Amino acid sequence: MDFGAALPILYYLAMTDERFSEEAIRRRLQAIPSMNTFSYRLEELSPGHAVIVAPYLSSFDGIFHCFHGGLLATLADSTGGAATMTMTGAEITNPTTDLSIRFLAPCRTDARATATVIKAGRTLLIAEINIHDMKGRHVAVSQATYMRMRKTS
Repeated sequence: MDFGAALPILYYLAMTDERFSEEAIRRRLQAIPSMNTFSYRLEELSPGHAVIVAPYLSSFDGIFHCFHGGLLATLADSTGGAATMTMTGAEITNPTTDLSIRFLAPCRTDARATATVIKAGRTLLIAEINIHDMKGRHVAVSQATYMRMRKTS
């Protein structure tokens, strides 16, 4: 599927919405414990888009001496969540309602996840996440759905 046609619309919506603040989103992400626990590095953040790199540590290996699949799923979820914040604002909570991931190859280097919001509805936001190793090999593909929670205050 080609979601590229939706990107200009998402960009326009985010840029005309005062809720988008890269600084606020970065602060919010830094406050999330797992971002620090796994030493994630936020590399890019723009409307409908986020890139996060997770360092490879052999102490987190799975049974095949490569990045544990569950940690790659966590990286996908975190990156998709960061991308959705660019659409809703840092103050809105967007819990994950579902996530699917397909592992394509073992990852034995740092992992770079790139997320793109492919649908930003009133209630649900859907992100497509691709994970590559540092050699450029595509190691996993994921889709996740997030629920836009209403601000209570």
